[in-house]
Amino acid sequence: MASEPVAGSQSVAAFIPEFEHLVVEVMKEWKVPGLAVAIVQDLEVAFIGTYGLRDIEAGLKVTTDTQFQSMSVSKSFAATGLALLVDERRMDWKKPVREYIPEFRLYDAVASDRVTVRDLLCHHSGLPRHDWIWLPGDLSPAQMLAALRYLEPSADIRSAFQYSNLGYLIASMVAERVSGRTWAEFTRSLTDKLDMKVTFTVEELAAATDAAVPYGMMGDTCQRTKLWPISVPAAGGMSTSITSFANWLRFHLGQGAFEGQRLLSSGLIQELQKPRVHVGATGFAEYSDVHYGFGFRSHWYRGERVVWHGGGFTGTNALMMMLPDRGVGVAVLVNNGMTPILAPHILANYVFDRVCGKEPVPCFGRFREQRRKFVTQYEAWLQAGKAAPTPATEPHRALADYAGNYKHPGYGRMTITHAEGKLHWAFRGMSEPLAHRDSDTFELPEAPESPSGLLPSRLSLSFSTGEDGNIASVAVPLDPLVKDIAFTRVAAEHF
Repeated sequence: MASEPVAGSQSVAAFIPEFEHLVVEVMKEWKVPGLAVAIVQDLEVAFIGTYGLRDIEAGLKVTTDTQFQSMSVSKSFAATGLALLVDERRMDWKKPVREYIPEFRLYDAVASDRVTVRDLLCHHSGLPRHDWIWLPGDLSPAQMLAALRYLEPSADIRSAFQYSNLGYLIASMVAERVSGRTWAEFTRSLTDKLDMKVTFTVEELAAATDAAVPYGMMGDTCQRTKLWPISVPAAGGMSTSITSFANWLRFHLGQGAFEGQRLLSSGLIQELQKPRVHVGATGFAEYSDVHYGFGFRSHWYRGERVVWHGGGFTGTNALMMMLPDRGVGVAVLVNNGMTPILAPHILANYVFDRVCGKEPVPCFGRFREQRRKFVTQYEAWLQAGKAAPTPATEPHRALADYAGNYKHPGYGRMTITHAEGKLHWAFRGMSEPLAHRDSDTFELPEAPESPSGLLPSRLSLSFSTGEDGNIASVAVPLDPLVKDIAFTRVAAEHF
């Protein structure tokens, strides 16, 4: 049964003009091309608004049907789907993953046996992000599953919160094994009941007649970016419209019921939202520390319980936030990535303040100053880099000596070639020239200047010699929480 509204809640309709003014100011300050927002109150859609352009170059406006990438808000769908299987007694998320995926293996044998589905959902497996396993978008789920056993953990199982997109990939594979359907088919069986139009791949999104074009930020400049493939759809690959997202809010605020139909028990909705693992402090007096549940984060804001998840990538941001005890939810979708991530929070917090009858916290001014300070520092850093003379250092050996094929059992193959007096790096579909840094270390260029659209910015490659004095390996810091990933040099026939 849906939670009763808390006495004293204010109607959303009473402050929409002021809210829309704030939307315009936020979009102007954060250089947001297009934005869509939905507000749900008492299980009804109280407001839907669309602003700006989904495609700047074509002059196409955002509509209520414009498909935006949901990114990590997809995790709420993955966890909710598993809750459906629990509700049907087809799965127990307290059981080890290997009961559902026998070939599941982690770097640590004990963790392999003990990690449960719950551990995956609340990022408690001991694995750090290791995002460059999935980011190039070239590996299949089966290949990424096989790679897990070669990825070093950075904590013991259940000892620390460590966000892991790969954990949600495995969770979605559990859903597939139990349901007998692909994760997209399984998830669509729920979203169809909620009258939601969703896509699960960037190919589907690109083919949609009303899709938002992604735009990224380089300092204070908004620029069109590539629609990069997301090979872990349950962790961040879904796309949907603001109209559909309003129904996702209604379903969760309705404690698992939608338009009179019970789809999931209220007890399991509460299990999804329950704070389980401490994430960290926010640094603002109005907020409590943040905790993670199953596909949802939670904290307290000015005495109100907030359940939410956000997501962002190179050209998009998404946010869903709910006050479950007041029956209020907000969804914000924008086609501008990474640096404007605070913009949706400003809008959601304003709604929450007004609904609760409180004077709004000056989030806009606070975060505007943070943004402007960041832009100033970024521009100064860029100028300093351009003005700084190139260090007059030389590699320890001839450039041709570094050329070769290098391999890691989890991360795959890396090739270094030498031509016209320069080294060139190639790795799983990405390629860039290398610049010498010092000694036997080279580095990739700054990511925004990469024509590939995705690149580990300023990534260093440190070469090491073997007993015979020849280059034998290259160490690359692909995850900051573990030691550098060592790629071993191999002969061409073993590559």
